[in-house]
Amino acid sequence: MPARTGQTSDLFRATAARDLSLVPLAERMRPRTVDEIVGQPHILGPNSLLREAIETDQVPSLIFWGPPGTGKTTLARVIAAATQAELVALSAVDSGIRDIREAVAQAERRLAEHRQRTLLFIDEIHRFNKAQQDALLPHVERGTVTLIGATTENPSFEVISALLSRCRVFALRPLEEADLKLLLERALADKERGLKGAFVARPEFLDHVAQHSSGDARRALSALEIAAARTRAERRDVLETRDAEEALQQKTLLYDKSGDAHYDTISAFIKSLRGSDPDAAAYYLVRMLEAGEEPRFLLRRMVIFAAEDIGNADPRALGVAVDALRAFELVGLPEGVLPMTQAAVFLATCPKSNSTLTTYSNARKAVLEHGPLPVPLKLRNAPTPLMKAMGYSGGYRYPHNFSGNYVAEQYLPDALRGERFYEASGNGEEAEIRDRLARWRLEVEERRRAEEADDAAVSAAARKIDE
Repeated sequence: MPARTGQTSDLFRATAARDLSLVPLAERMRPRTVDEIVGQPHILGPNSLLREAIETDQVPSLIFWGPPGTGKTTLARVIAAATQAELVALSAVDSGIRDIREAVAQAERRLAEHRQRTLLFIDEIHRFNKAQQDALLPHVERGTVTLIGATTENPSFEVISALLSRCRVFALRPLEEADLKLLLERALADKERGLKGAFVARPEFLDHVAQHSSGDARRALSALEIAAARTRAERRDVLETRDAEEALQQKTLLYDKSGDAHYDTISAFIKSLRGSDPDAAAYYLVRMLEAGEEPRFLLRRMVIFAAEDIGNADPRALGVAVDALRAFELVGLPEGVLPMTQAAVFLATCPKSNSTLTTYSNARKAVLEHGPLPVPLKLRNAPTPLMKAMGYSGGYRYPHNFSGNYVAEQYLPDALRGERFYEASGNGEEAEIRDRLARWRLEVEERRRAEEADDAAVSAAARKIDE
């Protein structure tokens, strides 16, 4: 898509509409100067780095990170209005490398012909992939553009390190209730862009909206607009608590599917499963589903959990998790949440063991420390006469030819003889595994000692012959 330019660019075209009544209240009430911005004193207070940069027209490349409705786009607009730079705005949702190149080409011409800097504002910059972010890097480095990125995601995870190191990151916080009430009062009184004093809001109304807007200015102002429309339709001019409740009854959960809330909630879900609390596990599962989380993501995490945190303590767990995934694929939503819930409760109530994880970690450590040690000759494949003549597969004992289908044998490379990578936890079915494995390992140890005794006897006999 073509880049949008100008300090009153199409990114903010709604506020330039001839009939402001057609523009949403939250858009109409966007602050136009730094002084109009409510909240964020930690980054916009007196003598703060960002405020001084704006006031002195020395704005570096920036990334604004914060929840929805905290002022990321508004700050970009304010900076564009306060500085002498030209604003070029892109949305990462529908822009690509071609749009970046076009914006940079415009910036180069602008700098060469008019000695004017360019602010390149990229909304939802976390939507850009690595290649698209790489395309920005040289132009930010050379100063062809000053980047301003806005994101709801943790930039440490979503922005490449090379680009991140060339930007100042400012974290925006959810607005306080007092901030939200101030915004509501402004909107009620504003004669040009607001509700022109046509309504009186009771304190209880303001309290309810502020308390239930999750620190989101856009949400609070939208609720005010809905409540005002309802009140006007009923030929009233006083906003009551019931108007706030009606406007906010479809409250959205503060949860974005790839941001910090996503990671916090999935972490709580997994830890509830691990902690054997089916009630908490069900709560967090439903909370994520109701917030719009991708069910397959949750199902995949349950499959991983079954192997990592239950393992052989209850081998059925992995099958239950996989079956839940298959069942969801079969029936979809809404009924697919039932096998998901069944699986979550089952996993939470299973005996726990992390021996699968520790076994893998221990074995991997040995592989990395010792490298590819030689496979014992008796375990090697011998498909040709030459290989057999070289001793491949020689001395291998087939367990099924022995009582109990087991024979004590050394299977690890000689350098790792006696190493223990798997230790059964003793929980659930691993208790039986632990006992069985202890017997087998004792037999292996007894065989090792017998072999060492035989070797010692042979060596002693050889020395006597030499004497």
